[in-house]
Amino acid sequence: MAAMTDTDLLRQHGLRVTAPRLAVLDALEGHAHLDADAVLQRVRTAVPTVSVQAVYDVLHALSDAGLLRRIEPAGHPARYERRTGDNHHHVVCRACGAVDDVDCAVGHAPCLTPSSTSGFAVETAEVTFWGLCPTCRAAG
Repeated sequence: MAAMTDTDLLRQHGLRVTAPRLAVLDALEGHAHLDADAVLQRVRTAVPTVSVQAVYDVLHALSDAGLLRRIEPAGHPARYERRTGDNHHHVVCRACGAVDDVDCAVGHAPCLTPSSTSGFAVETAEVTFWGLCPTCRAAG
């Protein structure tokens, strides 16, 4: 069976296939944790006339459809990645803002069981680890 293309993925999620949507998905392929400005710069290599607002709209639509995951480390701009559905976590460098994935340590999603849910049906848990990346530790 052939691998699913981004065109197939968009259609499967009920989204129209457009050049900006394909370019955003391509920009994030293999480049996780990009902020909107970095995505815009990559998209403009494929679609030079794309507007800033169009890229923000695409990021929002793809996140709502579950094709992208949006993370917002405190004090940092929102970042986007294509790794979705596995409830992994992130580690963020306090000095330079570098972000990396951390797989769920134990158990099944949502990885953590809250002491109280206040009646909420918990679907995910967001854990952010903070520290210094190897480059910043070596420089310090």
